[in-house]
Parts: sequence; C-alpha cells; structure tokens
Amino acid sequence: MALWDRFKESASQMQTQLTAKKNDLKSGAFRDASMAMCALVAAADGTVDPSERQRVAQLIGTNEVLQNFPADDLRRRFEANLDKLTADFAFGKVGVLQEIAKAKKKPAEARAVVQIGIVIGGADGDFDKDERAVVREACYALDLPPHEFDL
Repeated sequence: MALWDRFKESASQMQTQLTAKKNDLKSGAFRDASMAMCALVAAADGTVDPSERQRVAQLIGTNEVLQNFPADDLRRRFEANLDKLTADFAFGKVGVLQEIAKAKKKPAEARAVVQIGIVIGGADGDFDKDERAVVREACYALDLPPHEFDL
C-alpha cells in the first residue's frame, strides 16, 4: 500500500474515532485547543494564503465533532490564533501551543486535538513535513508520545 493510501486510511480512521467520542468532547479547553491546533497546522509553513484559510475554516464548519460548538465562535477563535501566528510566527506559536496544552488534563481530549490536527493537515491531500512537525510539537505540549500517531 502506498504511503499516501495508508495516510488517507489513517486520517479516515481518526475521523471515525473522533466522531465516536463526539459526546465526550464538549469542554471549553477542547474547543480552544482544537482551534489553536487548526491554526497551527494552517500556518505550519509560516504563511497562510487566503485559500488555505478558507479551506480550514470550511473544514471546521463541517467537522461533525466540532459541531458541538457554534460555528461563528469557532471561526473567531481560529482567526484569532491565525492572527497571532501571522503577526510573529515564532512568538505566536508559543501562545498557540499554550492554548493547545489546555487539553492535556483530559487524555481523551488531548488525543482528539492531535487527531484533529492530522485530519486538518491531510485535508488537502498532503500532510507535509511542516504540518507533521507542528503536530509533533503539539504532542509534546499535550504530554503525548508522537509515535502513538505515527509522527
């Protein structure tokens, strides 16, 4: 099986796992960490073009797990995190990783945040090295071993 096919299968399995846990993923910490993760993945290469911003915003709006929260609230949080990252990526990343770390008190939420990052990262058909690297950093912020997610 080609690497890309394995990745698509893995992302699909992660989305299935997220959907199964939907009722457990309703906390403010999960919401904030998820939007921080989405922004971090979108800005992984240090820039965010308008089409990427729109694609991630659309994914946020259609992700079944994130429908636990009002879409306009999610978009506002996503955009606020993106603004931090685009103003000063290195400094913004510190703040965004702190937002992500809010979910580490609940291991199921922490894992779900990482899974969302992987799903978002692979949505364009290419989970590239920059996206993998920031999701790996998020694993460390959440006290999760990256190898658990094949990172």
